[in-house]
Amino acid sequence: MNLTFDRSVLAEAFGANEGLALRAKQVMLVVAGIAFLAVMAKIKVPVPGSPVAMGMGTFAVLTIGAAYGARLGLATIMGYMMIGMLGFDIFQSSTADLNGIEYMMGGTGGYLLGYVIAVGAMGVLARRGWDRSAPKMAAAMLLGNVILYVPGLIWLGMLYGFDKPILAWGLTPFLLGDFIKLALAALLLPAAWKLVGRARG
Repeated sequence: MNLTFDRSVLAEAFGANEGLALRAKQVMLVVAGIAFLAVMAKIKVPVPGSPVAMGMGTFAVLTIGAAYGARLGLATIMGYMMIGMLGFDIFQSSTADLNGIEYMMGGTGGYLLGYVIAVGAMGVLARRGWDRSAPKMAAAMLLGNVILYVPGLIWLGMLYGFDKPILAWGLTPFLLGDFIKLALAALLLPAAWKLVGRARG
């Protein structure tokens, strides 16, 4: 077997890896991941020179995909979606009055679908070792962002019409923030692997 296609992801680099202890670890990781997604979705960081604040939800989605791998990452993002579907205010722009299915079928619906696809893609790339070097992690984040935006923009076009300024609404205002998040993740995941290597050493 080609080892470059069967590497451990970060979540497998610590704790139990078999039996009931593994299942308990996975449950805790899913719960922690959902909480992380919910908290990060509500964080907005001002970007100097940009009128649009940088939301941290996409950063959380893509890093969980890379750190957890496809299977555990998908379990986490689907758990997050189901909680949001039940009406809890855990999405980036949801409110006490606009949440659940109504929110998910609105303008951000395509991006939520993109979240699920991107988590799976990031998990596959992490399994191939892309999360262990800054250049490859940056490339993975770039691909993950593309995967997020494609269904998001298509959905906006379907809702409001493709003759509308879809790119100006759903893409260009967020590019600077996405670049910053890309750089952050490109440094964070490889650094975490280095810490794991030192701990094992």
